[in-house]
Amino acid sequence: MAKKPKKHQSGSGGTPATVALTAAGTPFTTHAYEHDPASPSYGEEAAEALGVSPDRVFKTLVADVDGTLTVAVVPVAGSLDLKALAAAVGGKRAAMADPAAAERTTGYVRGGISPLGQRKQLPTVLDESAQSHETICVSAGRRGLEVELAPADLASLTGAVFAAIGRA
Repeated sequence: MAKKPKKHQSGSGGTPATVALTAAGTPFTTHAYEHDPASPSYGEEAAEALGVSPDRVFKTLVADVDGTLTVAVVPVAGSLDLKALAAAVGGKRAAMADPAAAERTTGYVRGGISPLGQRKQLPTVLDESAQSHETICVSAGRRGLEVELAPADLASLTGAVFAAIGRA
């Protein structure tokens, strides 16, 4: 998947994430795959189905940092360092958000939460490892659909900061 992302026009089947990308004029490519409801890891399933290295496929997690819901975008091959996430946004303590609160606030279902096109744009932190790739894949807003784009474009559209928040 070393090819350059191309602008994708979203039709009526677009998700809020792809609609936001199209409206911003950001180049991206969508990748669909058949989601297996029995899969234990949405992100690892996506990497395998798309034939992409797990260090280029990023999962979107929602955490509660001192009472503020915050988005963390980390490689699917690792995990989130909650202490580092809190520090990245000037907080003291972070814990994983209640899944129902994450779904209600973002407008997406668990396993399909995208950092883009959220109902309410939350503070976002993107693991700094994303900067070592020309493009990365993140959820396009539903299970079985990923969007590939440049990390700088993702950061720009979400107002994200880059920080070392992932653990191998």
